[in-house]
Amino acid sequence: MKYCSTRGKVQGLSFTDAVMMGLADDGGLLLPEEIPGLSPNDLQQLSKLSYPELAFQIISRYATDIPESDLKALVNRSYASFEDPQITPLVKQDDLYILELFHGPTLAFKDVALQFLGNLFEYLLGKSNQRMNIIGATSGDTGSAAIYGVRGKENINIFILHPKGRVSPIQELQMTTVTDKNVFNLAVEGTFDDAQAIVKDIFGDLKFKERHALGAVNSINWARVLAQVVYYFYAWFQVNQETGAQQIDVSVPTGNFGDIFAGYIAKQMGVPINQLILATNSNNILSRCINSGDYSIADVHHSLSPSMDIQVASNFERYLYYLLDCKAEKVVQAMDNFKKNGRLEFTATQKQRLRNDFLSSSSDDNKTLETIRSFYKKTDYILDPHTATGIAVGEQNRNPAHPLVCLATAHPAKFGDAVQKAIGFNPDLPAPFVGLTSRAKNVVTISADKEQIKNFISANAT
Repeated sequence: MKYCSTRGKVQGLSFTDAVMMGLADDGGLLLPEEIPGLSPNDLQQLSKLSYPELAFQIISRYATDIPESDLKALVNRSYASFEDPQITPLVKQDDLYILELFHGPTLAFKDVALQFLGNLFEYLLGKSNQRMNIIGATSGDTGSAAIYGVRGKENINIFILHPKGRVSPIQELQMTTVTDKNVFNLAVEGTFDDAQAIVKDIFGDLKFKERHALGAVNSINWARVLAQVVYYFYAWFQVNQETGAQQIDVSVPTGNFGDIFAGYIAKQMGVPINQLILATNSNNILSRCINSGDYSIADVHHSLSPSMDIQVASNFERYLYYLLDCKAEKVVQAMDNFKKNGRLEFTATQKQRLRNDFLSSSSDDNKTLETIRSFYKKTDYILDPHTATGIAVGEQNRNPAHPLVCLATAHPAKFGDAVQKAIGFNPDLPAPFVGLTSRAKNVVTISADKEQIKNFISANAT
């Protein structure tokens, strides 16, 4: 399997090279040159596997340059850290299914990919006797999951940028109380979009990238998306075995488009997903895009679901590549115009394709709180605000002919303030969160200034 950039100037990369490059050197995002399709017989065979076995089978179709025995060991080690043996258990509540993606070390769905990516980085660096300085921006969960994926690992330093005061208290503590010497937390005085733009600009400085051997853990790294593809297969197999349904709908709360793009890839591979439902909060650039073709930057609103407080969805460029018929020159033109004008333009045909590929709505804070409240009254099950956003939008757009699967992206205790507003009490703290407030912190406040951040990286790089 070879990889190419959405912008056309990087082609023919191996999986290893694609993972290590992160953001393509031409500024685009890397994609496989083809998406392997699976037959109904293939799906039947895969349906019998455990989650780690399934992950190996899916990932091995893309990571063709890694020996099978090595890849299998990487996958097994990555998911050994999860507290539920099913890794991403599916539970039925009321009349829908919830895919619990929060059973990893940091209790967020990002662990599913970042435990794998951290081990993959360590393996590849060991093979090549190289070093890496990881840079990432986070709206909440990516930061802690990335840190826990590489903390203490040899030849890797990690620099995580988060918007100061715009992540939940638990999310901030999970990042800033890790004191391993290879971990650096930067509280950026700005929004997540500011931090994400700085990270992409730094990767665009190819001399700086090469000098400091920069690596990416954001979902700009293809391996992040690939690892998330697996749980769409797993969800389908569980629902099909229980109900005999021939298709499912899946509701995905997303701000950066990575999680739902993984679902798009799974559907292209053959998972019988009838409809991908994209849920946003009040930062609704993706919903506006799908419903009316309006992909234009607006102000970022601080919400009760902060991991989705994003107005520039980095991974949308991957889907745009397919929307523009895999014509890299059209992607370059579109992204250049977006950089200049803050908006993308679509033809009538493209707008219709967007609506065919996705359904979408947004849920504001009031609707999110009401969903947490009403769902708890019906089921005694506590939702985090991101999952509640997905359920609210999923219910609004569901097709009664198909079972509805909603992705649960975080443990509710990560957002205790929102839960308390909805149901009057905080969820019990799971063991990993106990005592966080009393631990020493490791964080530096810094301006949303690319040069200041580059200087900090230069001074602390491995």
